[in-house]
Amino acid sequence: MVINNHPISISYPTFCVITTIMSIKLFFIIAFILILISLGSALFHLVTHTEQDQSKKTAKALTFRIGLSLVLFIMIYIAYVTGMIKPHGIGARIQMLKQNQSATANPPQR
Repeated sequence: MVINNHPISISYPTFCVITTIMSIKLFFIIAFILILISLGSALFHLVTHTEQDQSKKTAKALTFRIGLSLVLFIMIYIAYVTGMIKPHGIGARIQMLKQNQSATANPPQR
């Protein structure tokens, strides 16, 4: 593999892990975009509500969105529990600071 004209050697297991993580993130992005499209479709059918058929289309779009949101939430939870994704936002930093403070306040005794 060559990046910026520098040859880089990546072992097969590392490449598989990177590919798996990228495919999971791609799945999350696509699912989120589908949720937004479904929400937009439901809004369109709600605004142009002229007959009973439009109401059924709104209900179907919202049902699809709810189902897809549940699947996305479950997949994110599974990916977090298995260690495929790791939190790196404000909450993770606060947790890390608390762990560091407790480690320095209570050093292990021998």
